Amino acid sequence: MIKVTNLTKQYGEIKAVDDITFDVHTGEILGFLGPNGAGKTTTVRIVTCYLLPTSGWVEVDGLNTFEHSLEVRKKIGYLPENAPLYNEMSVLDYLHFIMGLRDIPKDRFNQRANEMAEICGLEDVIHRNIGELSKGYKQRVGLAQAMVHSPEILILDEPTSGLDPNQIVEIRNLIKELGKEKTVILCTHILPEVEATCGRVLIINQGKIVADGSPAELQSSFEGKTRICLEIKTSSEDVTSTLLKLKGLEKVEQISSPGDDLKRFALESAQGIDLRESVFRLAVENHWVILELRKEQVSLEDVFRQLTTS
Repeated sequence: MIKVTNLTKQYGEIKAVDDITFDVHTGEILGFLGPNGAGKTTTVRIVTCYLLPTSGWVEVDGLNTFEHSLEVRKKIGYLPENAPLYNEMSVLDYLHFIMGLRDIPKDRFNQRANEMAEICGLEDVIHRNIGELSKGYKQRVGLAQAMVHSPEILILDEPTSGLDPNQIVEIRNLIKELGKEKTVILCTHILPEVEATCGRVLIINQGKIVADGSPAELQSSFEGKTRICLEIKTSSEDVTSTLLKLKGLEKVEQISSPGDDLKRFALESAQGIDLRESVFRLAVENHWVILELRKEQVSLEDVFRQLTTS
């Protein structure tokens, strides 16, 4: 669906995007991640024909974005970080205005506006001025304008920026629903958004692609030693020495002792060695009461930090 080849964008001596190549497949929800200034927004502005590259090229459904700009724009719905809204217009008038720009026949305006209101949850505010709406509703209006022409591709740049937790969940669920029918690129640096919605992740840093894969693949590739968190209730004072008898255990660290009988430990073993069953049996033998026993997982946030911090 989208093919990016050797793409570079240079501003003077600064390379905002540095010779990147990747594909986005039909029906994919792609998380495009990176810290501020990494090149995310520059890349999507080139894909959406708002910027020209310094070198390289982009194809959308086989169409070169430079040679077939208008055709490509028809295939894409774009919600920039700051949605292009007119606060003095009502939601309905604004959607009619966007439909006019998108060459949608006038006899379909009302029907399409009603469809967008239903999909984006705008029924209750369709006749209100945009300037009177909350941030969450404004984001919904921005999504509606991006979708009003039924594009095959949606590119959303920080769609949950500034929203409260309830609004974030609503927009997240909407993106997942849209992903059932469209190709979606979600540009963000909010990692829970990506884990909740995206099947594939691209991470860009300093203009270069530094990771590409599913969240699970990226997490597994960065797993190091296996860590287990253990909290027990016992009056024993020699728990550490007892734990060190476990075969395969490399390190024991007592994290805290919040009460007379409560003790917390971090246990470390080589990658791939899961000691939870052995720890459980040892606890039974020593009459420890286990309050917590869990294996720590490498999070997408851990991967992101490793790849984007120098």
